[in-house]
Amino acid sequence: MNVLITGGTGFIGRALAQHLTRQGHAVTVLSRNPDKVAAICGPGVAALGDLKQLKAEDAYQVIINLAGEPIFDARWTEARKKRIRDSRINLTGQLIDGIERMAVKPDVLISGSAIGYYGDQGDTVLTEQSAPNPDFSHRLCADWEQAAQKAEQFGVRVCLIRTGLVIAAGGGLLKRLLLPFRLGLGGRLGSGRQWMSWIHREDWIAIAQAMITDTSMQGAYNATAPHPVSNLEFTQTLARCLNRPALLPVPAGLLKILLGEMSELVLGSQRVMPERLLAQGFEFQYPDLASALRQALDRT
Repeated sequence: MNVLITGGTGFIGRALAQHLTRQGHAVTVLSRNPDKVAAICGPGVAALGDLKQLKAEDAYQVIINLAGEPIFDARWTEARKKRIRDSRINLTGQLIDGIERMAVKPDVLISGSAIGYYGDQGDTVLTEQSAPNPDFSHRLCADWEQAAQKAEQFGVRVCLIRTGLVIAAGGGLLKRLLLPFRLGLGGRLGSGRQWMSWIHREDWIAIAQAMITDTSMQGAYNATAPHPVSNLEFTQTLARCLNRPALLPVPAGLLKILLGEMSELVLGSQRVMPERLLAQGFEFQYPDLASALRQALDRT
């Protein structure tokens, strides 16, 4: 199959591009730096510099939309929040315009979202049917999903993948935490009672693979492991895997001063269950945190 990935040079996207290439698919990655795509994603991966280059004769059976400005790289000023929104919603709109121009439409659009869709919900168990708590993260994800669903008007099957905290070697959450934890400077954030819903990158890729091949899959799916943990449990498990103490908690007040509104990403609580995936019989390779962390640390 011909597959187009936006955001294909990112932490998830590059691993997905490599996986699909190994399976024999022809993969094209959208990038602002097309000359770097082959070096990042592999020599067999083609590059597209701009969605406006999509033409009527282009034929992609699968489009996977992961593009977006990093959400945790800088403090959330109003200008920063606008960039985060525009990089997701405006680009998705351009993608829909490209699909409209195609003479042969894709079979499926898999579009990124996040468990931030649900907002801060404390100890409430959240499924795909749960009502959200409106905040910036919810509005961002909801508008992003709404933009992607416009592909349905062209007969395209749309799957929305609400991703939790992604664990794997070489990037994501683990990369940010490794240095302080290896130095014995790790600890819970705030009270430590907030829930963290996570997923190993290999399971995420398996979910995307299932969405490609299973034509019954449509709508929103929580891409999270079936065993979410509290921040305290996450901290203790990571420290055990590294044989280090975790004795230095970071007070919530300090996080709010340092991060401002962005502190909701680390202090907010989302206890998310992958209800729809489990109902369809999806089997997680890394269902528990310790096995996911051990695999990732072995590759670090």
